Amino acid sequence: MLTVDFSRFPIAPGDRVLDLGCGAGRHAFECYRRGAHVVALDHDKGELRQVTGWLAAMREAGEAPTEASAAVVAGDALNLPFPDGSFDAVIAAEVLEHIPDDKGALAEAVRVLRPGGRIAVTVPRYGPERVCWALSDAYHEVEGGHVRIYRGEELLTRLAEAGLRPYGTHHAHALHSPYWWLKCALGVDNDTALPVRAYHKLLVWDITKRPLATRLAERALDPLLGKSFVAYATKPHVDVLPPSGRATA
Repeated sequence: MLTVDFSRFPIAPGDRVLDLGCGAGRHAFECYRRGAHVVALDHDKGELRQVTGWLAAMREAGEAPTEASAAVVAGDALNLPFPDGSFDAVIAAEVLEHIPDDKGALAEAVRVLRPGGRIAVTVPRYGPERVCWALSDAYHEVEGGHVRIYRGEELLTRLAEAGLRPYGTHHAHALHSPYWWLKCALGVDNDTALPVRAYHKLLVWDITKRPLATRLAERALDPLLGKSFVAYATKPHVDVLPPSGRATA
């Protein structure tokens, strides 16, 4: 299940891509399939072990071009272990809402992105996320949980303040919002409740089969119920001139 729309965020063979806070690796896998040189970074070593296994399985199955490469790195979003301008593209999917110093994390992402490079940032959308917080404290008051809810304009302001130029937005995963509302209403850790099990089965069927009916339904509902807000931006080649008229360093 991809949150980033790769028709809006093109990845070409040979691109250097950082999946920042890769989690289970879904976006890293897609970039690898597209022939990129991918680095999947996360602080959760358990997740990284699984990502390593899946990347090896993809290589064995020939699911990625032979010239593509993938590396897994344990790291901190506030102190990335890469030189300036190391990547052509950075993906930060459902990451910033977990980080108290989101401005610091964005600054690091911008630092390792080359001038002219692109970044995709996704966060839970304000409306559906607010419902989850209202229904359940356990949904967000956990170690490593969500520390804030973004409005779309707030995230775009964050990107601009970090020196980026946003060029597009959209919403994604409308069918997932009701699932999380059910989870929050019936118990975040209660996976045995019949409504939760039934809806989860529907989502698994949708993800694996991708039937036309649910794809059309989600496309129609995304503007209203999309669980994620997705923003795309570029890093300018040169800094904007300050009022003095001299370029900044």
